[in-house]
Amino acid sequence: MKIAVLIPCYNEAKSIKTVVRDFKTHLPEAYIYVYDNNSTDGTDEAARSAGAIVRYEARQGKGNVIRTMFREVDADCYIMADGDNTYPASFAPELMKYVISGRADMVIGDRLSSSYFTENKRRFHNFGNRLVRSLVNHIFHAHINDIMTGARAFSRDFVKSFAISSKGFEIETEMTIFALENNFKILEIPIEYRDRDADNPSKLSTYSDGYKVIKTIFRLLRDDKPAVFFGTIGVMTILIGILLFIPILIEFMQTGQVPKYPTLIVITGLWAIGTISIFSGVILSLINTRARQEFERFMNLLYICDGREVDGTKPKERDDRRNVGDKSRQDQGFWRGWNE
Repeated sequence: MKIAVLIPCYNEAKSIKTVVRDFKTHLPEAYIYVYDNNSTDGTDEAARSAGAIVRYEARQGKGNVIRTMFREVDADCYIMADGDNTYPASFAPELMKYVISGRADMVIGDRLSSSYFTENKRRFHNFGNRLVRSLVNHIFHAHINDIMTGARAFSRDFVKSFAISSKGFEIETEMTIFALENNFKILEIPIEYRDRDADNPSKLSTYSDGYKVIKTIFRLLRDDKPAVFFGTIGVMTILIGILLFIPILIEFMQTGQVPKYPTLIVITGLWAIGTISIFSGVILSLINTRARQEFERFMNLLYICDGREVDGTKPKERDDRRNVGDKSRQDQGFWRGWNE
């Protein structure tokens, strides 16, 4: 059973040693990967000296780093944390046990139910967390408390099926919505949150990154629920056309004339656009349903290729045979891992 701790970093030399050492204390059996994202303060050397496996991602942005992490690292359970020492490593064993036992595909470290609002000194960040939580829960009919936490645990199924499109800090929102829309098992566990040290300020921009998160939510609404997205636009467009048409209809009933032909032409255009939008949403929804069916087939193949059901082995009982090799399984033609 291989446990991987994934830590994306950008200029975290002041805190990364502490983070790595804490994870080594609480998860001594885990492989700790630090991915350096163009740091200029010696983050990579600090992490390496603390005993981490250091790798690099040249494309700037947390989403880009996590995309590379998920592609390159092969494990049975993944723990993700930030390199700024805001999440005590003591949360990891608690989250990990739910993934290993098969009770969850993604375990969310919920900051907002514990110390976040008292520890965090950035007023607009608190407002932004509440806003994003309300939007996601309302649009996707969920009950997630902390949408944007960076402390999570993942199953192999989740990591290897998550096609990441975000490039920056909006990645946490995307992975939450992906889990909701694809029926993954989700759990939330309250964890402690500590604010960053005064000499190690946050790289998160309240307004620009907040805009990207909101934009990501509506992009994923368009992609995952096209009937709702385009249907809403279509209905609103038709309603605007009806409101503009009512005065013309009243005047026609009173005088028998239609003096506002330009407005009538605009109304006709609005109705046409609205109708096209509604039918586009219906068609895209059917395509999306087909894509979900293909995704489920992929998940079935993932189980078969991993040999989890073929040889009767339960996921939590597997050893790290992908890395150490198992001659009998290789002779039988079983797939030996994603790096085969």
